[in-house]
Amino acid sequence: MKWDNLRRSNNVEDLRSESPLRGAGGSRVSLGLLLPIAQFLLKSKIGRIVLLIGVVAYFFGYNPLALLDNSASSSKLVTPARNDDKSAQFVSAVLGQTEQVWHKIFAKHGLTYIEPKLVLFRQSTRSGCGYASAQTGPFYCPVDQKVYLDLSFFDELKNRFHSPGDFAEAYVIAHEIGHHVQNLLGTLKKSHNLKSHGSKKAANSIQVKVELQADCYAGIWAHNLKGILDDGDIGEALNAASAIGDDTLQKQARGYVTPDSFTHGTSKQRMAWFKQGYESGKLSACQTGI
Repeated sequence: MKWDNLRRSNNVEDLRSESPLRGAGGSRVSLGLLLPIAQFLLKSKIGRIVLLIGVVAYFFGYNPLALLDNSASSSKLVTPARNDDKSAQFVSAVLGQTEQVWHKIFAKHGLTYIEPKLVLFRQSTRSGCGYASAQTGPFYCPVDQKVYLDLSFFDELKNRFHSPGDFAEAYVIAHEIGHHVQNLLGTLKKSHNLKSHGSKKAANSIQVKVELQADCYAGIWAHNLKGILDDGDIGEALNAASAIGDDTLQKQARGYVTPDSFTHGTSKQRMAWFKQGYESGKLSACQTGI
């Protein structure tokens, strides 16, 4: 992908220099201390109030026991690595291209595209959807209209999923922006309502359709990158789509698949919907049945 000279987005929030949250599992203080502390606090009215506040804080992703960690009062900034800085520039360039493409597409349909934010973090952070960690992978939060990304996922994409290449990384970002498009168009709200009235199996089936449509929207974005794509870029995206299909991941993890538990679609489906969006370049081509 020819990205060096592309416009950088102003919508990147870089939180990598902040110390990781001492949230769920993040404090060096053992949660085993909780019982005696709770017993002590329960002895007084003020103590019970403090305990209640602590429970609420922990629910929202902050471990109140971190206050007992001496290092918490002297948190040090974490300096991003040089390769992370280059990756951050790449993310900003890709985000800038999604903004240009989706502004144009929305305007064509008489709509206004609202640009999302993209949050770069390290290890853990808070989102509008709750506690976020690197282990969850990149995700979009419709509550605050932000995409959350720990750049270490790109290493995982290359090493664990065997999907190297800058456009494999671009596909991941474009997929999450696809969820933002769904949010603006009301699709996420519709899918949420549908999932709330059915079984777990039915909810998973609906979520698969949501994810496949986001893949298709990523393909639409790629369709509009004339003069920017290198030979092999689309192949990198298709390889990444295949590598993170539910069936492929389940086979690698346990040797068999359970289709009723799929939430993103098979490798074949993910590749097919990205390709459909790429070849058509039209929103109407991305009707996955939601």
